[in-house]
Amino acid sequence: MTETRHRAQRGLRLRTVAIAALVLAGEGARAETLESALGRAYAGNPTLNTQRATQRATDETVAIAVGGYRPRVSGSASIGVQNTDGSQAGQRIRQTILPGSAGLTVTQTLFNGFQTDSQTRLAESQVLGGRETLRNVEMTVLFSAAQAYMNVLADTATLELNRNNVEVLEEQLRQTRDRFNVGEVTRTDVAQAEARLAGARSQVSLAESTLRTSIATYRQIVGVEPRQLAPGRPLDRYVPGNLTAAIDIGLREHPNIIAALHDVDAAEASVRVAESALYPTVSLNGSVQKLFDQQFGNTELFSGAVTGQLSVPLYQGGSEYAQVRRAKEQVGAARIQVEIVRDQVRASIVTAWGNLDAAKARVIAQQAQVQANEVALNGVREEARVGQRTTLDVLNAQQELLNARVNLIAAQRDRVVSSYQVVQTVGRLTTAFVGIPVAQYSSKQHFDQVKDLWYGVRTPDGR
Repeated sequence: MTETRHRAQRGLRLRTVAIAALVLAGEGARAETLESALGRAYAGNPTLNTQRATQRATDETVAIAVGGYRPRVSGSASIGVQNTDGSQAGQRIRQTILPGSAGLTVTQTLFNGFQTDSQTRLAESQVLGGRETLRNVEMTVLFSAAQAYMNVLADTATLELNRNNVEVLEEQLRQTRDRFNVGEVTRTDVAQAEARLAGARSQVSLAESTLRTSIATYRQIVGVEPRQLAPGRPLDRYVPGNLTAAIDIGLREHPNIIAALHDVDAAEASVRVAESALYPTVSLNGSVQKLFDQQFGNTELFSGAVTGQLSVPLYQGGSEYAQVRRAKEQVGAARIQVEIVRDQVRASIVTAWGNLDAAKARVIAQQAQVQANEVALNGVREEARVGQRTTLDVLNAQQELLNARVNLIAAQRDRVVSSYQVVQTVGRLTTAFVGIPVAQYSSKQHFDQVKDLWYGVRTPDGR
């Protein structure tokens, strides 16, 4: 019986260490930290990299729109063979010439109803909105990485608890069988110990499956297999002081709201683009051309022209007016969408704040429950030694302690994840704001590289 007690106490100490590893300070040698895992996800997550590529494509819409300010130049050339064989006024004519031409045409738009200006502003608004969308994807990926990291930690600790529980129950069953052989307990006690051990082994299998799923999710988000994960810490230093402050920050800084405001700007620019179809257009055309052997051999002609062109739309079936009206309605929808997004952000902040408060309270309550169950289990074991408690009482006390410890693991995991959730919902879960040591991706850098390019088909990275 003394040996059983020692084994049980050793199991309890192991489980205590496993739980404490979730949030207590201290890192093992060469261990992956939560911050480094977030850095890996920031640098290599495919979802985030896809959004970056999408944003780079959006940057090009400004260069496309700015092209409307620039001249359009085209060149042309032709050459052929013309054979003449016959007679004219009694004279025999036989001639072979090579008629050809070369020309250059330049067209410059002088006024197009401010269409180019409006298209440029539309493209710029889309670029700015895309940057906010990219920032929101970054926050989502980082939060998912934090969740995956803490899930692996929590599931690992839970699996260790269940494995240690199996060891304790195996020793409990052995001791119960010994007592049955000497007539101290009945067959019922042995069956109860066997049933509890079978259930514990089933829980180990379930915990192993859950851990494998968490590892697969971690690999998907972070990009590597989890190895020697260091303890995770709450992000409390970046959590606002109170709920009111969190809501104010979120309504002011959340990328979804800012992106929705840029969508309003883009919709208003779309109205002006549609209205430009109602204005006249003015362009200037210049051309030069040189002709060779057009009718007679060894002849050359040169011509040049500069012309101005004015086009005034009078009526084209009414489609332009419908497009203007449609664009105005889209502005109204975009403004309503801003309010919808604001309400969504507010609701998510309140929910995240409540989850964080609940997680803090749960950790305290579960710690108290674990301590009480430890005392209760020790008492039940001592009482069972003198015949005041049955084997089932001991098994129940062990199960209650196991459940309390598993719940404490979940509460500690939620405590860390909820702090990241609050920072995310207020719009600040970015590598730059929380100080994650990783090379920062700058979407503005690519934009500056392409916005004024006059020519070239290679992307800034050489493709």
